[in-house]
Formats: sequence, C-alpha cells, structure tokens
Amino acid sequence: MTGGPGVEDLLRSLAPQVLGLLARRQGDFDACEDAVQEALIAAARHWPVHGIPENPRGWLLLTATRRHTDQVRSEAARRQREERVAREPAPAEGPAGDDTLALLFMCCHPALTPASAIALTLRAVGGLTTAEIAAAYLVPEATMAQRISRAKQRLKASSVVFEVPVPGAPDRSARLRSVLHVLYLLFNEGYTASAGPLLHRADLSGEAVRLARQLHRILPAEGEVAGLLALMLLTEARRPARTGPHGELIPLAEQDRTRWNRRLIREGATLLNGTFAHRGPPGEYRLQAAIAAVHDGAARAEDTDWPQIHGLYELLEHVTASPLVTLNRAVALAMVDGPAAALALLDRLDARDRSPLEGHHRTHAVRAHLLEMAGDPVRALYHYREAAALTTSIPEQRYLTTRAARLGLARAPAR
Repeated sequence: MTGGPGVEDLLRSLAPQVLGLLARRQGDFDACEDAVQEALIAAARHWPVHGIPENPRGWLLLTATRRHTDQVRSEAARRQREERVAREPAPAEGPAGDDTLALLFMCCHPALTPASAIALTLRAVGGLTTAEIAAAYLVPEATMAQRISRAKQRLKASSVVFEVPVPGAPDRSARLRSVLHVLYLLFNEGYTASAGPLLHRADLSGEAVRLARQLHRILPAEGEVAGLLALMLLTEARRPARTGPHGELIPLAEQDRTRWNRRLIREGATLLNGTFAHRGPPGEYRLQAAIAAVHDGAARAEDTDWPQIHGLYELLEHVTASPLVTLNRAVALAMVDGPAAALALLDRLDARDRSPLEGHHRTHAVRAHLLEMAGDPVRALYHYREAAALTTSIPEQRYLTTRAARLGLARAPAR
C-alpha cells in the first residue's frame, strides 16, 4: 500500500471500519478481509492520481463488496448472501454505524487462543502488517502468518456471531479482557514502535485511543475500561517531549515537561479519579494509570514521588505476576533504595524468570542504567551495547549506542 503518507493514513483508519461492515453483511471473515485488502490496494493506486473520493469509506466498501462478490462463485451462495443483506438494516453513517468494536469483539472470541486473538485483532483492526506483529512477539513472520490464518479459519468454523456481547453474556468478561489487552498492545506499538525509523506511530496509538473512548462510552461502569483509557491519555500527553528535533529519543527524566499536553493529563486524571467509585480492587490498567498520573503530576523529574510509584509497582506485580513489571519496579526501587537494591532484585528475577526476559533488549537497557548509577561503567557499557544490538527500533538503538559511546569516552585515558 503505497499511496503517499496522507492516503496511507486514511486507508489505515478506514480499513477496520470497512472490514467490520463487510463482515457483518457477508459473515465470511476470511473472504471479507481478502476483499478489503484488494480494495485498499486499488485505492492506493487510484486516489493519488484521481483524488480522494468525497465518501472514501463508501468507495472502499463498494469496491470491497464487488471484490467479495467476484470471489464467490456459487449462485446459491450469492442468493443467500443477498437475502441476508436485505434483512439487515442499512448501516448508519458516523460513529453509531462504526462496526469496528463489533469486529474487535469478534476477533477476541473465546474460540481463539489469547495469542491468536491478539494477533488477528492487531492485523484486522489495528492495521499492523504480519511482519510488525511478528516483530512485536519475537517470532518469525511465517509463524505469525500461520497463526493468523488458523485464527481466521477457527472463526469461520465456529460460526461466530458478529456483535458486541450484551451484559451478562457468559463469555463477555473473558472477551472484554482480551479486547482491553489488544487495545493496550496496539497503543504501545503506536507510542513506541517495535521496529523502524520512527519512535512513534501516531496512527496506531490514535486508533487505540479512539476505540478505547468508544468502548468507554458503551461500558461507562467498567473500571478497567476507564483505567485503560486514562492510562493512554496520561501517557500520550508526554508524546510532544519524547523526541528531539531529529526524532531522537529523550528519556522521561530529561524531557521538557512544559511541552506535555496538560489537557490530556487533566482528562486522564479525571477518568482515573472516577474509577475510585468502582467496587473491588483496581486491576492492572488502573494501577498503570495511577503510576502514569504520579509521573505526570511532577513538575520536575526530581519532584517525582518514587516511593509511591514503587508501591504501585508492587501492587501491579502482585496483580500481573509479570517479569516485565518487576523490571520496571527495579527502576523505581533504585530511586528509592539505590541501584544496589535494584540490581539484587534483577538478579533474583533472572534466577526465577530467565526464559521470558532472556534476549529482551529492555532487560539489558535497565541493567545498564542501574550499573551506570552504581558507578560500574565497564559492565554498563557491555549491557548498553547488548541492548542496542537486540532492539529493532532505530531511535532506541541510537539512544542506547549514544549512552554506550559516552561511557566509552569517559573511560578513555587522557592524552
């Protein structure tokens, strides 16, 4: 899909909406996705030459519908499909007719494994390529392609109903957890791209925020839905200060906080405060939003309430049992009790959870940072270089290489 940045961004945002409409009408997800992909290719070739049509979504839907019709050879199948479409009410325009959420819930159906559901949703709703999803999960592209193909076949065999589950449906809670996790991953990929020359992919994070807002409107009483949206807004607020004039990564402690988006911070904080009325202990997204709120509430890096952040990470670690959460807690612990305590925590983590973290660039980056804080430049230099070699994000790679180079220069003898 090479129609220029403006056309490509528009197509990426429209693709899940068109796929949702077509899948609801036709009921054959696999064939519908193929038809939509063909329509996107046609648009990428046609629009830059002839201009973007007045109703681009309608153009894509009509083109995809024609492609889908061409794919179906059986006259009996065609008549059945037309009868089903005739019984469907005409889709409304605007947000009320946006079938993206129904598509999202369909992709997160319990007939699929969580890994397959997330991969399929990132492909169908998020617009990520198979290669991008494979990179995010550190698996070969062919493996991810097979996973997505099997997921589509499983949905077809299960005769999944295209709808948002109503309250009280037996599988609603499990599917909602999957939906939230997918939106979380989609936002993270947009906020810090796993690969490529840019740190941000605003199209992906913007789509995640849009879907989270829509989900919150439908489910306003769900504390974790509000918590996830608050987390996105509180994190997105820092985007303007995360990169320098040449796209270079600027770490949180060095950011110009006057560039943070205060409107998003206020909105996120209001959402988070509203979740306190929900019964039960907070889940992972509310806790992460609370951590983000503490960071955003500090006018200067040195004003950050690190003891509170460390305490929140302890709660989050208890809720998720994730080694990556422990990795983040180590950074907070270093700010509270010093780098030696944090390095000891990492050593215990390595002994307990070596396989999930082995080969992850963030593991080496955190250890390098802690070793630098502890005054051990030799070992810090080694881990910065390892982290730079493992990441597929060019801005992260440049940042880590620069840190390593500074340590190397500091160690060089004077001449």
